[in-house]
Amino acid sequence: MIKFFLMVNKQGQTRLSRYYEHVEINKRTMLEAEVIKNCLSRSKDQCSFIEYKDFKLVYRQYAALFIVVGINETENEMAVYELIHNFVEVLDKYFSRVSELDVSFSIMFNLDRVHIILDEMVLNGCIVETNKNRILAPLFVLDKVAES
Repeated sequence: MIKFFLMVNKQGQTRLSRYYEHVEINKRTMLEAEVIKNCLSRSKDQCSFIEYKDFKLVYRQYAALFIVVGINETENEMAVYELIHNFVEVLDKYFSRVSELDVSFSIMFNLDRVHIILDEMVLNGCIVETNKNRILAPLFVLDKVAES
């Protein structure tokens, strides 16, 4: 099961966080700081899976963004690694109108859309959808309603 999903920039600032288990706000801040420090301090040659406390971290780096997912010991690391890549591909498909340089700004200014994408893919910590067209269908409907 997925415990949390974080999107962090290279400066260590959290751009998106979604928790699937209750964690108090003050503990979230400490947890995010420790997790980010662990991931940012690793070289590109090191494995993208980290044993951390009572769970595992799976992360991927895309340009200036790190996506970090905390999972329990029963979850398949490779499946989550591919989920991260699929999530980025869906973001890329939805925000295809903008250049790669502006993607992080698009994410920041359209955080509601990014949350919808993540919610379409993960429900209560379980992966429920990976098909890009099905994930984006509700967003395209919202975009059509907003245009009219």
